[in-house]
Amino acid sequence: MAQANAARQRHREVKLLEDAEQYLTCGVGEETFALSVAQVREVLDLCPCSKVPNLPPFVRGMISVRGKAVPVVDLRVKFGMTETPASDSTRIVVLEVVVEGRSLVIGALCDRVYEVTALDAGDIEPPPEIGTRWRSEIIRGIGRRHDKFVIVLNLNQVFAIADLRQAGP
Repeated sequence: MAQANAARQRHREVKLLEDAEQYLTCGVGEETFALSVAQVREVLDLCPCSKVPNLPPFVRGMISVRGKAVPVVDLRVKFGMTETPASDSTRIVVLEVVVEGRSLVIGALCDRVYEVTALDAGDIEPPPEIGTRWRSEIIRGIGRRHDKFVIVLNLNQVFAIADLRQAGP
């Protein structure tokens, strides 16, 4: 009987893990964001970006990742926050996003990267229509981690092609 109960408990725990999606949590300003690990290729230490003319102001430049040119988007600027100098914690999260049916590799400049964690889909609430400064289409939902709100981003919407095509000043 005890073995059967233990087996059922393990099955429930495995089911909970299967139902939870894995996210990389990162900080930008005072906010904590969750990025689906299915779209994260790697996390890099900060490296110099090559400037490219006529890019939108939120695109810092290009870096080489395994021989491929990758644009780096400063999430602070993209989200309308004040630009700040990089620190020892600043990281570039290399992401694969799908925009207009095309797969793009983009670097996202974050102030810090925390951890990979599981968030249960049932615990993620829809984005609020009011009370947030973020456009609701870029947010998949709001979750909680360590008693703090975590904004689950819809990465394919964050990096919309229209935004990436904007000409700089």
